[in-house]
Amino acid sequence: MRQFAGAIFHLLKRAHINSYKRGFYGAVIGCSFASYSTYRIFLNESPNKSIILCENKVEKKRHVGRYGWNVLHLACANGDIKTVQKLLEDETLDLNERDEYRYIPHGNLDAQTNIIMRDKEFPLRFDFPSTGATALHYAMFSKNKEIIKLLIVKGANPDALDDNGKPPEYYCSDPSVKDYLNQLRDIVREKQKVLDKEQRRKFPLEQRLKESIVGQDGPIHAVASAIRRRENGWHDEEKPLVFLFMGSSGIGKTELAKQLAKSLQKDSSKGFVRIDMSEFQSKHEVAKFIGSPPGYIGHEEGGQLTEKLKQSRGENIVVLLDEVEKAHPDVFTVMLQLFDEGRLTDGKGATVECKNAIFVLTSNLAQQEIAEEALRLRDIEENSTKKVSKTLEEKQTRNFFGEEFINSTIYPILRGYFRRDEFLGRIDEILFFMPFTKNDLELIVEKELNKWAQKAESRHQMKIEWTPEVKQMLAKGYNIHYGARSIKHEVEKQVINKLAHANEYDQLKQGDHVLITLDNGEIKLNITSKEPTKRFGWF
Repeated sequence: MRQFAGAIFHLLKRAHINSYKRGFYGAVIGCSFASYSTYRIFLNESPNKSIILCENKVEKKRHVGRYGWNVLHLACANGDIKTVQKLLEDETLDLNERDEYRYIPHGNLDAQTNIIMRDKEFPLRFDFPSTGATALHYAMFSKNKEIIKLLIVKGANPDALDDNGKPPEYYCSDPSVKDYLNQLRDIVREKQKVLDKEQRRKFPLEQRLKESIVGQDGPIHAVASAIRRRENGWHDEEKPLVFLFMGSSGIGKTELAKQLAKSLQKDSSKGFVRIDMSEFQSKHEVAKFIGSPPGYIGHEEGGQLTEKLKQSRGENIVVLLDEVEKAHPDVFTVMLQLFDEGRLTDGKGATVECKNAIFVLTSNLAQQEIAEEALRLRDIEENSTKKVSKTLEEKQTRNFFGEEFINSTIYPILRGYFRRDEFLGRIDEILFFMPFTKNDLELIVEKELNKWAQKAESRHQMKIEWTPEVKQMLAKGYNIHYGARSIKHEVEKQVINKLAHANEYDQLKQGDHVLITLDNGEIKLNITSKEPTKRFGWF
């Protein structure tokens, strides 16, 4: 603790603080004055201890000092339990925030002098070459079981990896402390499993997905069933889940992948990766996928897929490989190892593990054949007294299509493009997205109109309503080749253009009520005006 007190003294001197007795705002353990203006250091009777008190809400959520550490990192590394306890009183504190450790040159000082300055700010001799370490990494380094337990109880992730892919226990040399962390990790995992299972029972994945996806019950049930098998341990843990979504454009393939990531991850931005496979059409572009080998341009940048997998580092990450049929055949060779073994070797020779990932391949192949067969089966079902109904299991797996159609029509098309059965054999499920039904189209129209009604309310304080006939008419604008996008364009063309025109010529003003009706096949705006107020732009 003498070193720690010395560091505090060093900081006080640099901050030009002349008094130790009164509270003050200033530099805190190597962090900038501005970042920590809401903290105050008090030196108590014992000069070799310090307590950081948070007087009010932190002004900035991210408090990074000169060398990339925040206060919590430093307190954990120094085993300062009192400081950790005070910091954890702030419920907004991110316990899993990663450091950005770096050496920062100061003036004309050489590297050795910079290291000495850094060691003065960090009292312990801390040889920590990696970046991306969390507070738990630093707590394991200090071997302080109290801090480790406190962090875990408050929600620190015991499985967090730094930029080198190292877990917290990697930086601990004491086997007993490692065992202690493993015991806490097992307890946390069991508790989390119980909570997750209870949450899934209350809000099944199918229900959550259907809130955003219109129609497509077959693919939704199939995906949810596969996820359920994995979450309950009925899966092959040595390989990732791989789906192939087939169907026309604008029918929900990409949206289902996005909503799946959102349902599985609290932070969908970290749990979803989208790669446009049309960028890898040439043989020389394959290197962009996993990274260029040593000696080639772009080697240090890494590959688009491998780098994003490294950055995500979480379970249940959803990787969308969009329009996979446009990629060069050599990319499929790379995918063989990826889908079969759940790992990939990048251009730098590093192995990237992704056994817990979920890969979604989308394709527009056979979209015409799928649409025609779906419409044919629906016509038969509507015109027949004996309905062509399917069991739930059949709906989940084959989406109303018979084995004869799939084997004689779909698979020959897939083999013609992918040119290898071993690639298709590594796909867990091929799911077909159907053309929308009449009811589906009216639901899509309803969602699109509701979206614009909410914008009108928030931007112009206008209330917009419509009759059922309007929905039915707009649904007729559906184009089977463009999917839901054609409905969006139809609403904008038939409704939003009229609203914007009326707003431009003061026929529609802030606070007005609009009822959209159908008159002789044409959209009509019935406006109930209020007192004129200041206008705003429609867009």
